[in-house]
Amino acid sequence: MASFVPTALRAVARTLLVLPLALLLSLGLCVTAAQAAQWDTATLTVPGDPDGNLVTFSEAEIKTGRKLFNDSCGTCHAGGVTKTNYNVGLDPETLSLATPARDSVESLVDFIKDPTSYDGEYSIADVHPSLRSSDVFVKMRDLDDDDLRVIAGYILVAPKVSGTQWGGGKVYF
Repeated sequence: MASFVPTALRAVARTLLVLPLALLLSLGLCVTAAQAAQWDTATLTVPGDPDGNLVTFSEAEIKTGRKLFNDSCGTCHAGGVTKTNYNVGLDPETLSLATPARDSVESLVDFIKDPTSYDGEYSIADVHPSLRSSDVFVKMRDLDDDDLRVIAGYILVAPKVSGTQWGGGKVYF
């Protein structure tokens, strides 16, 4: 009888360890399935140019764009905010109200190459990382046109996935 008690305790202990792990694993699979549902064609399709022509990115391109964005732009624009000016975020409404509008892949690429003030009146290349100022902002040196394209794609797809938290500023941080 004495040897039965330790065996029973070990079985109970194993069960108590396995059940929480199984629960966590099943919750993790549910979250992954929900996230996968977000990557449909409508989510990956964004304005390609100011004329309204659409472009559809692949999931791999958006993941690459996210990595490049985080590496090159994320210091100041984490979560789509602009840490130096919370009034100007990377949310769709703010991008569409810029002059010229920056709510398409082509216009965002143009901005990353040679940024201008929100009203479009003057260049801000001296203070904003860009290809034009890559001598000062060294992270920009290794970016090519395709890198800029997938970064722009990520900026335009992110609010479709994150909702109002993308570019929401201090409200969400």
